[in-house]
Amino acid sequence: MKYKQVIISTIYDVLMEMGISTMSKAEVEKKLEIPPKQDMGDYAFPCFILAKELKKAPVQIAQELSVLIKNEYLERVEVVGPYVNFFLDKQIAGLEIVSEVLNEKDNFGKLSIGNKKKITIDLSSPNIAKPFSMGHLRSTVIGNALANIVEKCGYTPIRINHLGDWGTQFGKLITAYKMWGVEEKVKREPIKELLTLYIRFHEEAEQTPVLEDTGRSWFKRLEDGDKEALSLWKWFREESLKEFERIYQLMGIEFDSFNGEAFYNDKMDVVVNELETKKLLTESDGAMVVSLEEYDHPPCLIKKSDGATLYATRDLAAALYRKREYDFAKALYVVGGEQSLHFKQVFHVLNKMGYEWSKEMHHIPFGMMLKDGKKMSTRKGKVVLLEEVLQEAIQLAAQNIDTRNPNLAHKEEVAKMVGVGAVIFHDLKNYRLNDVEFSLEAMLTFEGETGPYVQYTHARACSILRKANVIEHEPVSLEAFKDEKAWTVLSLLMKFEEVIKQAYHQFDPSQIAKYTIDLAQAFNKYYGVVRILDEDEQKQARLQLVKSVTIVLKEGLRLLGVKAPEQM
Repeated sequence: MKYKQVIISTIYDVLMEMGISTMSKAEVEKKLEIPPKQDMGDYAFPCFILAKELKKAPVQIAQELSVLIKNEYLERVEVVGPYVNFFLDKQIAGLEIVSEVLNEKDNFGKLSIGNKKKITIDLSSPNIAKPFSMGHLRSTVIGNALANIVEKCGYTPIRINHLGDWGTQFGKLITAYKMWGVEEKVKREPIKELLTLYIRFHEEAEQTPVLEDTGRSWFKRLEDGDKEALSLWKWFREESLKEFERIYQLMGIEFDSFNGEAFYNDKMDVVVNELETKKLLTESDGAMVVSLEEYDHPPCLIKKSDGATLYATRDLAAALYRKREYDFAKALYVVGGEQSLHFKQVFHVLNKMGYEWSKEMHHIPFGMMLKDGKKMSTRKGKVVLLEEVLQEAIQLAAQNIDTRNPNLAHKEEVAKMVGVGAVIFHDLKNYRLNDVEFSLEAMLTFEGETGPYVQYTHARACSILRKANVIEHEPVSLEAFKDEKAWTVLSLLMKFEEVIKQAYHQFDPSQIAKYTIDLAQAFNKYYGVVRILDEDEQKQARLQLVKSVTIVLKEGLRLLGVKAPEQM
């Protein structure tokens, strides 16, 4: 929004007038604050920083600065101790804010930081032939939200699902299928049946350890390109992907690439050769490693003593392939915090290989999903399935709708939007590094800081608009924007672009989620005290404000990967 820039320019010009040439506009922007209370103004500038140069008390500087500030968008400036507080003209700014939202609609808040450059985002990455558990929710929804946010900032996101589709476990699975598998059962319930076979393999191997050798030999056959092993592996992979795709469709998430671990099998020798050529490989207990002593990190293991390559080798091959394929400006890896050291090692190895672009590779870690304070990976030995959680959330949302609005049209579709949206929003409203406590009941309440609360606010605003005709470009009475509750809403609309920018720079979707909650709460307070549909000269201005709120709430939710129903 331009008002912040207007104030920055005004302060900068006055500082130049006062003979202070050491502060750039960027430095003024860094120091500019938003006061903790609305009655203290829209922006505040602290004068402590100028005391040394001007050899005056900050309070005196604030007084002198305030006298020189003149701008048509400002209603007034006030001095509070060492601060100059800026109050925007509510009528002029209010009209421009609403006009901008109504003109730009979904494009409101769009930035051009990225200049259409590409950002690869590694997200979700479940293991094939295993259930899609709640453990994969965080990577999936945080990664998808970041993809939406970087796109809003002018980048082209490349969503990559780096599947866990390779490793010794597939030799074990092939062994189990050959011994006990039934084709029809696998076709009917692929993931469930393959997991049953995998569990049985481990149970039987405890009694018959030779099975482990059989599993390893089948994986060796798979690595060597054995026709039968490859055919079974491809079948397991395809069946798994069909099942995953159903869950992704339910969540409204799409990918540009499903190239998983197996895709890089024939690309790792090149990496090892390059490391040898650049004299970066050293031997350690028979294994080949890259020393990272200068970074105070343990060495990065490239090849085990038996010649097998590792995750690091594969991730190096993937990084080089993606740089060639996409020429990314940044690469993001949305992977749990326990992998932090691994990614530091991979990025440092790329840097040692001479690839400057490795400095634009970022690991985006996140906290755990907890149930009753414990890590949510198993429950009485069973995996907590994401699809079951989503379906349960949809059913609970449907019951809620039946209680509150039994005659609602398209109930099933709305229940899906609310149920799935509740699960996604509950995750994203938390700062990603924090652990998240799982509770369907807490997620689905229509009160408090939840997805349904924001969705319901959007639907409520839409229902007001259905009762009245908004004439978007009609001149309006600006008196409506002077109301304090209206100005709270307007000042939040004004900050949407800033919030998107911060969410992008900090790789933090929770900033958008918290913003939508703040906007919903501010609108509900406005709605509670202002008679929006009263027939008077301010009605169109009020309706334009309501319309602006629907646009921004819907777009805020979209950035998180949540739908905004118009009726609930």
